[in-house]
Amino acid sequence: MEQAYLDLAQRVLDEGVVRGDRTGTGTKSVFGHQMRFDLSKGFPLLTTKRVAFRLIKSELLWFLKGDTNIRYLLENNNHIWDEWAFERYVASSDYTGPDMTDFGLRAQEDEEFNKVYKQEMKKFTENILADDAFAEKYGTLGNVYGSQWRAWKTSTGETIDQLKNVIETIKLNPTSRRLVVSAWNPEDVPHMALPPCHTLFQFYVADGKLSCQLYQRSGDIFLGVPFNIASYALLTHLIAHETGLEPGEFVHTLGDAHLYMNHLDQIKEQLSRDPRPFPQLKLNQEKDSVFDFEMEDIEVVGYNPHPRIKAPIAV
Repeated sequence: MEQAYLDLAQRVLDEGVVRGDRTGTGTKSVFGHQMRFDLSKGFPLLTTKRVAFRLIKSELLWFLKGDTNIRYLLENNNHIWDEWAFERYVASSDYTGPDMTDFGLRAQEDEEFNKVYKQEMKKFTENILADDAFAEKYGTLGNVYGSQWRAWKTSTGETIDQLKNVIETIKLNPTSRRLVVSAWNPEDVPHMALPPCHTLFQFYVADGKLSCQLYQRSGDIFLGVPFNIASYALLTHLIAHETGLEPGEFVHTLGDAHLYMNHLDQIKEQLSRDPRPFPQLKLNQEKDSVFDFEMEDIEVVGYNPHPRIKAPIAV
């Protein structure tokens, strides 16, 4: 099944159009691609490079809690959202440190600047953990995924718990065609640190199995998409567990599927490796609700990947 991901990467290398992008890094991309993963054949955590499952499950639990502040992530040693919070902080009048304009690109290109950037980022994350007021002001990313999933704001000032509603509908009316959760809220998009890349997902029940399809408007194939595959596979497993169903398929549909120009050597190295068997997912069977799971309740067994391949993140 991992071949579906490798085929996407190869397609973009072979057919991708070179385009500019928001970060200034540049990409090769294709528009419109679909992958399918049969969850009965193993948990789709890529093996052609090590993917940090600890980060995937802590981020998903963060979403499930409806949280939008990076403090929870930092408490679990998860730094994948740091840059977007930091970007907001250095643009504020409270920031008095060295000039951080275009810090993402400069940190990649200038070794001395990279040292300064890491020092400033370290101070920032330490402040988030230590100072409640600072965390409240600069750790919050706006109404990103967790907020939209669990507390979508309506025009009347009420909130909708989309995810809870969908889980209840799966239990009561599993053939519904309205098992949809949207993270794309046009009113909130301008105020988010990063508009949702994985914008909408839908569940489907047939033959006692729960399947999920994700529509992702923008996919960073080397760094982001492996996380997205595993995250939504995990979400499907968790909801199948609560609703008494077996996991079915995860269907991943992408809009702009791209490789950043500074990831091309890394993806070619990954493509040179042979896939290994996927691991198995183990959930704490004593937990009944998706919303009760904690880090220690979720693990993968038999994960034997090739070594990690490092690459810079484009902010």
